[in-house]
Amino acid sequence: MALIGTLTSGVSALRTFSKGLEVIGNNIANINTTGYKSSQASFAESFSNTLRGSAPSNGSASSQPGAQVGTGVQLAGITTNFSQGALTSTGVTTDLGISGRGFFIVNDPTSNVNYATRDGSFRIDDNGYLVTQAGMRVQGLTGGAAGSAPSTLGDLRIGQNMPAGAELQSISIDRQGNLIEFYSDGTSATTNKLQLQNFNDTSALMREGNNLYSGLEAAGPLGGGILAGNNDPGEAGLGNVQSGVLESSNVDLTAQFSDLITTQRSFQAGSRLITVSDTVLEDIVNLKRS
Repeated sequence: MALIGTLTSGVSALRTFSKGLEVIGNNIANINTTGYKSSQASFAESFSNTLRGSAPSNGSASSQPGAQVGTGVQLAGITTNFSQGALTSTGVTTDLGISGRGFFIVNDPTSNVNYATRDGSFRIDDNGYLVTQAGMRVQGLTGGAAGSAPSTLGDLRIGQNMPAGAELQSISIDRQGNLIEFYSDGTSATTNKLQLQNFNDTSALMREGNNLYSGLEAAGPLGGGILAGNNDPGEAGLGNVQSGVLESSNVDLTAQFSDLITTQRSFQAGSRLITVSDTVLEDIVNLKRS
């Protein structure tokens, strides 16, 4: 406990508001990050020292109010804003954006761990898998061919069931997530189907870098598990998939700079509080008898 409480309160303000500045700085730094969702810090008062407890009225005596002195401020939490970002056209077929709710589910083939993401900047690797820029494999229904719809849940893979003697010419992806392959013999087939996942509590998702989220089970996946229910785009409250677009960051730069100013002023006020406390302590130390 500090000699005077204002010193403790000032230190708590510097410690807490510096975290608020870090959150705002990270938002501004990711203004152009695909699928990035902004964060916001919230604050709460710290524990209060009780000088006198409250008491109810007693016969002729009136009630007694309590007397407490606060000890400063603390970080209450950091929440993520999962609102929709603007969809920007790229013209690349494998660039996908979600118009509405839901996340893409991708799998790390080395660890077999699933992650959620809103970043749809996918590509087709040398083995035909639809993957993220870091090589995570996009999940959905696969194994389809001419006359049979995709039905096996797993890694989406292009060109695995082509007609004999035909070559893959191009692909397209519609709003329902159907991946259609077009072949050199003039035929086509829906070989894969993207699946989306939504959660009961998106605040439980944990950022893992590379625009990925972990903690999928803690977030309460709808449908009873990851891709275990009705996960078709456009169904059960899920958004549609748009090909040739990417979702931009949802950071509001104007709001961030406004928050930056107020948080900076709060930090400065805490710093000033420490300076005043130091002056008071100096006066106490310098007290002497006449």
